Amino acid sequence: MSTANDLASAQSPWWRGAVIYQVYPRSLMDANGDGVGDIRGIINKLDYIASLGVDAIWVSPFFKSPMRDFGYDISDYRDVDPLFGNLADLDELIAEAHGRGVKVMIDQVLSHTSDQHAWFEESRSSRDNPKADWYVWADAKPDGTAPNNWISIFGGCGWEWEPRRGQYYLHNFLKSQPDLNFHNPEVQEQILAEVEFWLQRGVDGLRLDAINFCFHDKQLRDNPAKPAAERQGRGFSEDNPYAFQYHYYNNTQPENLAFLERLRALIDRYPGVVTLGEISSEDSLATMAEYTANNKRLHMAYSFELLVPEFCAKHIRATVENLEASLGEGWPCWSLSNHDVVRVMSRWGGEHNPTLGKTLHALVASLRGSVCYYQGEELGLTEADIAYEDLQDPYGITFWPNFKGRDGCRTPMPWASGANNGGFSSAKPWLPVPEAHRALAVDAQEQQPDSMLNFYRNFMRWRKTQPLLTTGNITFADAPEGCLLFERANDSGKLWVAFNLTNAPVAIEVPAGLALMNGHGLQGAELEGGQLRLPAHGGCFMC
Repeated sequence: MSTANDLASAQSPWWRGAVIYQVYPRSLMDANGDGVGDIRGIINKLDYIASLGVDAIWVSPFFKSPMRDFGYDISDYRDVDPLFGNLADLDELIAEAHGRGVKVMIDQVLSHTSDQHAWFEESRSSRDNPKADWYVWADAKPDGTAPNNWISIFGGCGWEWEPRRGQYYLHNFLKSQPDLNFHNPEVQEQILAEVEFWLQRGVDGLRLDAINFCFHDKQLRDNPAKPAAERQGRGFSEDNPYAFQYHYYNNTQPENLAFLERLRALIDRYPGVVTLGEISSEDSLATMAEYTANNKRLHMAYSFELLVPEFCAKHIRATVENLEASLGEGWPCWSLSNHDVVRVMSRWGGEHNPTLGKTLHALVASLRGSVCYYQGEELGLTEADIAYEDLQDPYGITFWPNFKGRDGCRTPMPWASGANNGGFSSAKPWLPVPEAHRALAVDAQEQQPDSMLNFYRNFMRWRKTQPLLTTGNITFADAPEGCLLFERANDSGKLWVAFNLTNAPVAIEVPAGLALMNGHGLQGAELEGGQLRLPAHGGCFMC
């Protein structure tokens, strides 16, 4: 007999509560022996990915690109870079993933292109060509300096002089990543056409990179200064001037909402396709709510609120509650790691800590929303320490040694502990495989019943049997400092969840009449009457 939970699950879109596995193609698996991962490598590892119990993969950019920012600088939206393969490989990846019940989401970088894109090459050539207004161009001030004080995320002025036009162009990221001018209707039409190219090829979703950066303030007003005490942001070193401003005018403009509605209207013509927007604004939680409002813009959004160095129960609870209070019908997607930040095992654990790692897996998958896991997170990989001479990331090269960039979280997956390069490639990898990662390789963990990898697989199987973890509302209850206690509930039932994020055992008062649940893999919890005892870095589920 079907339960109300079964019915709710059947009627809910596939992406609500989905587990999405982020694949960074350069570093998953090298199939052709050139030291760089590729689409064929992803295909070869689909059985492994499917074994994790994930619902979808999000594949970071594989488009044609000069690779100044490793694919986030696109020179052709409709082609695969030869480094990764070709369009036939991509079509095969989609078909093979679908054959295993895994959906495929791709990155779309809409706010900017590479400076080697044909559109920009034409736009920069003169002030009167057909694409002259496709990018953000502005005259110099009378003294020759940049049009305003906007700063690039990668450091330094956000404007670059172009002598062929005698004007500056805007780049919120690298100077080789000029910003498109979304105030131009032709640009919007063209970008929607680029998106539809991939919809017609059968992708199941789009992860929208820096989606709040599509529009700029037409008046080019200066950003106001930010007090020193408030200068913080995702991955910014203390000496990065980007953190010195409130970024009110170079991104997150109101005109973007209408464009998102146009994008959503296109997406809705392809049933089942989902949009997931990356948000990084002055008030990311408010922007997430705005960008997912009324079921007519993005389906889901995620921010960097849980990708920060701050690790405490208070911060996690405040983040979730603040979002819940403003989100309305919107839907969040949570993540603890990705290709832009220090891996969570190092950022929050300081080292490879399987007990904490298992608890963090269970925690993020128990919040209301969907969840993105970054490749290698299921192994508990730590941040790699990359020598300066091995750095590839321009961000790290610029800010070394205060900030070492993003290479440390992008090192190749270790597949075989005893193989050359951890089984990633037969050639020298584009980034070194850390020696410490060999002991955490897939083949080693598969032989250990209590490994993080086996816990991950078992927990994801168990989660699928608990519809409340994907359909239930979330309400927090008071708990001792360093602990989280919350209820997931709807009309059909209740489920209580508790986590101890401290390194000491703790006792938590819980509602009377609850019983511990089994099968999820977390160990050591004891419940007697209304008192729950959790070990250090422990967690449990109760009903």
